[in-house]
Amino acid sequence: MRATISDIAKEAEVSTATVDRVLNNRSGVHTRTRDRVLQTAERLGYLSAAAGHNGAPRPGAVTRIDFLLPGGTNTFMDALAGHLRTNAEARGPEVDAHVHLIEGFNPDALARKLLDLQGKTDGVGVIALDHPTVREAIREVGGGGLPVLTMVSDISHVPRFGYIGIDNRAAGRLAGHLLGRFIRPGHNNVALFAGSLSYRGHEEREMGFRNILAEEFPDLRIVELREVKDDTERSYTEASALLESYDDIGGIYNIGAGNRGIARALEEHGRAGEVVFVGHELTVHTRRYLLSGTMDAVIDQNPRVEARDAVERLLAAARNQQPPNLPPIRIQAIFRENIPET
Repeated sequence: MRATISDIAKEAEVSTATVDRVLNNRSGVHTRTRDRVLQTAERLGYLSAAAGHNGAPRPGAVTRIDFLLPGGTNTFMDALAGHLRTNAEARGPEVDAHVHLIEGFNPDALARKLLDLQGKTDGVGVIALDHPTVREAIREVGGGGLPVLTMVSDISHVPRFGYIGIDNRAAGRLAGHLLGRFIRPGHNNVALFAGSLSYRGHEEREMGFRNILAEEFPDLRIVELREVKDDTERSYTEASALLESYDDIGGIYNIGAGNRGIARALEEHGRAGEVVFVGHELTVHTRRYLLSGTMDAVIDQNPRVEARDAVERLLAAARNQQPPNLPPIRIQAIFRENIPET
């Protein structure tokens, strides 16, 4: 007797609905599951092996990929989201890309969204908080065969197939080197701002910054570390409080976003150009602060290149193809004198 859909579902350990979607070439099943179903159908004689199901995308087949990014007032994340959409759209109708902005630094919301995407997508790119709830969600979806790509900030001990982003520890060391070189003699107090140290990338930047200060600038002293959740208004409030508490702050390193709030506080307190200010990501706002002298340097990671590489690698993994061998994302220090054209 010819095998049935129920037989295939039982052997492949999936639902009959999943088998039906695969056999009718509908979206909503990630590639590894699709391949397992097709191989089972061939082995049971439901499909002829001569039909040729080798894991490559069929003409007209749609590959869905999803990206989970933090929402809020982060201009860099807005730019990255736009570049992800543009890169995916440029690959034609066979790519169905979705960008989801997860509001706030909420690991439970991020984990819920990851779990909700099971069976709906062929691959996920995520900027992930390094939190137990998030790690468990990645283990569950990754263990089920869904390719997971970490972006911008890596996450440890999870089944992710790759990481797209800069070496954040090296970025923190570069920021410390610049601040240490620029700071005025006798102004040895330094403050740090971070979005959240639950991001491994932010933690690594802090570690790199602290390490180079200890090695090369031992006279500099970190007097404050304030987490501002990458929020502009909170950054402004915290920076204003810092400047009111310390008359002798010589430098500020902003590990994450919120540069607009810090710059506004420096300008309103008459400290712009006096306090050395180093931050991350070249945006329309940080470009303006470099030109005005409010910021001294920006460590940039080029979201356009990151988006291109993320789409390319995630598509390859979703289609069960060999991932491309891409060069690492370059860290670039940008000053007023070398701001690139838009």
